[in-house]
Amino acid sequence: MVRKLVKGLGILFVSVVLFSFALFFYAYLTGGEIGVLSLIGGESVGVLEIEGSIDGSREAIQGLKQFAEARGIKAVVVRIDSPGGAVAPTQEIHEEIGKVRKKKPVIASLGSVAASGGYYIASACDRVVANPGTLTGSIGVIMELGNVEELMKKLGLKGQAIKSGPHKDVGSPLRALTPEGRAILQGLVDNVHGQFVSAVAKGRKLPEAKVRELADGRVFSGEQAKQIGLVDQLGNLEDAIDLAAQRAGIAGTPQVVYSRGDSKNWWERFLFSILGGAFRGRERWWLRYEWSPVLMQ
Repeated sequence: MVRKLVKGLGILFVSVVLFSFALFFYAYLTGGEIGVLSLIGGESVGVLEIEGSIDGSREAIQGLKQFAEARGIKAVVVRIDSPGGAVAPTQEIHEEIGKVRKKKPVIASLGSVAASGGYYIASACDRVVANPGTLTGSIGVIMELGNVEELMKKLGLKGQAIKSGPHKDVGSPLRALTPEGRAILQGLVDNVHGQFVSAVAKGRKLPEAKVRELADGRVFSGEQAKQIGLVDQLGNLEDAIDLAAQRAGIAGTPQVVYSRGDSKNWWERFLFSILGGAFRGRERWWLRYEWSPVLMQ
């Protein structure tokens, strides 16, 4: 009788383990490791962290797509700690946030600095939460060019350019910028600046004229930004997570899933989370980028 009971319990245990692994692999195949973590955590808030200068968008977009598709992720917080970066990657992340918003709430949480391109991304979110001392704003575009023509002369060196058109080498450090070349580059900067202003006005539901008044490159504190309508609420990351959970209808303290991209295999991170007792999936993913020649800064 005892043997039968032990055998029955053993079969039950094995069945539960196999069923758990089946669920685990199903979640992984359908939603990646974020799907696994959200399955463990139930109704969760996903946190995507963007740090440093923005010089690429692939990993950020990948994280946003995973959060959008994972059933267990009911809302997303984009944690921004960035002074800005290259124009195109910033716009790509901004656009992807708009796609996620069609499926679930997206809240921006501003860290120490969320200026220029960092704020461009934040403006795409449903709500913006900042610390009182966050440095934000800096709505503007800058192109910085160097010129070593005089230095080359002192060294007895001279550069030559074989070009297909008169403006092919505009901005070259080997020759002075002509008035015509300056006008061309100024037109480029003004055009991109106009795109920035329009995006902020649309995202924040503000008159474009008002945004343009603020878009002279100045930096605001989080408290100042709230007073002029660039920020909705003062608070830290936890406040942003709570707001996201509230807007998603999650009752109680939300589970949190951090997106990350590193060299570890998914099963290594999963086993590590088990050993560390981190079933809430507080995994972290850091983004660090270099500056580009044309910057939203």
